[in-house]
Amino acid sequence: MTRLRLGLRTRVVAGFAAGALTLSACMALVSYELTRNELIGGRERSAVRSATFDARVVSAGLNADKPDIGGMLRTLDTGGNRRVLVFHLGKWYSRHAETASTSAVPQSLQGLVGEAGQGIQRTSLDGSPVVIVGILLSPATALYEIDSMRELDQNLRTIGWVLALVASAVALAGAGVGWYATRYVLRPLRSVATAAQGISAGDLGARLDPATDPDLEPLSTSFNEMVDQLARRIERDRRFAADVSHELRSPLQTLAASASVLERRRDRLDERTATAAGLVVDEVARFQQLVDDLLELARGDLPAQLEPADVGELARRAVQRRGLDPAIVDAGRAGADDLRWTVDRRRLEQVLVNLLDNAVTHGGGPVAVRIETDGPDGSIEVDDDGPGVNPADREVIFDRFERGRSAGARGSYTGTGLGLSLVAQHVAAHGGRVLVLDRPGGGARFRIELPGVR
Repeated sequence: MTRLRLGLRTRVVAGFAAGALTLSACMALVSYELTRNELIGGRERSAVRSATFDARVVSAGLNADKPDIGGMLRTLDTGGNRRVLVFHLGKWYSRHAETASTSAVPQSLQGLVGEAGQGIQRTSLDGSPVVIVGILLSPATALYEIDSMRELDQNLRTIGWVLALVASAVALAGAGVGWYATRYVLRPLRSVATAAQGISAGDLGARLDPATDPDLEPLSTSFNEMVDQLARRIERDRRFAADVSHELRSPLQTLAASASVLERRRDRLDERTATAAGLVVDEVARFQQLVDDLLELARGDLPAQLEPADVGELARRAVQRRGLDPAIVDAGRAGADDLRWTVDRRRLEQVLVNLLDNAVTHGGGPVAVRIETDGPDGSIEVDDDGPGVNPADREVIFDRFERGRSAGARGSYTGTGLGLSLVAQHVAAHGGRVLVLDRPGGGARFRIELPGVR
């Protein structure tokens, strides 16, 4: 099971949002509870005061010879939220009827009032929250006042929704603050990433400005020093390869001249000596090609010399240099103007030659060289008739001196191991990339993609 990994910005924004939501939810809960307790407590105190006042009125009326309990209850100012019940001599009385049902008053409250003389209880009546206050007037008489809290309950619900919306808004605000903070904090890191991408693309002049952020000055300084050391090392290695290759050319020319003499006189030598002379000639030629490739690699770090060039003509010239049929070059529907690309003529021709050599050596020979344009971009494809390239080798074959696991399957290896590495280097100098695909019908297809060449 693949574990989902969130980016730094996502984690920071989520952390800010979660923190803001937690804090706002706690504050909302505390505020709601305090408000609820205060409002309910105030309502209960008001209910007790009203019940106490009404109890005095009813108690005074009960002193008459023939008390009219219903009439007394009708004289009470109970408004629309309160109901008054009186339990007298085993009967219940209300203001609307002589008797009333006892189900409105819980038995627990009746017992509490009978024992303590007064009690209060919150309950639900007909689906509506109420508070009931009971006051004992005499051993045989008690007054119960039912105060509806429907309006208070609705107000509390409204307050709860408002606090929930406020908590959600605070969480969104926290996410916004987190997004802004990460944008500000990650800006220097994006600069580092941009500079690192430029360096990986070959731009060793990319540097960070230490004055951008004082807190990141040590990072910027260390990064710049690392790039300086890398540039010096690359330049040192390039010069070493160039110097060694250059120094080897003179003795190689002598060896090549001597080998050519042996090659011309092979028919005068005995069979064993002729075989040894042939091996010497082949190895000297291979050694000379290796030195030439090393010199080309040493020059590969130099900037590309871009100029308009007829790519179709370059492709045909490369095909002819390898003694192949120029008819394999296919420019599709591209016109003359479409084939004039802004490229480094020497590098692109070297790329084509190396791909053709690779097709001849490993792929049974090239069968097509296609040139295509797509807006400002261009692409070149070289197809061969070999067994193709193992998918596991399609990345590593562009490394230096890398043969790949399929090299033996594609023919006897006689190259230097630098041809495809040079292809990748020259294509990268143009800001493009090279891919290895399967050719429909069998074989390999090397595709070069060059952006912005037109």
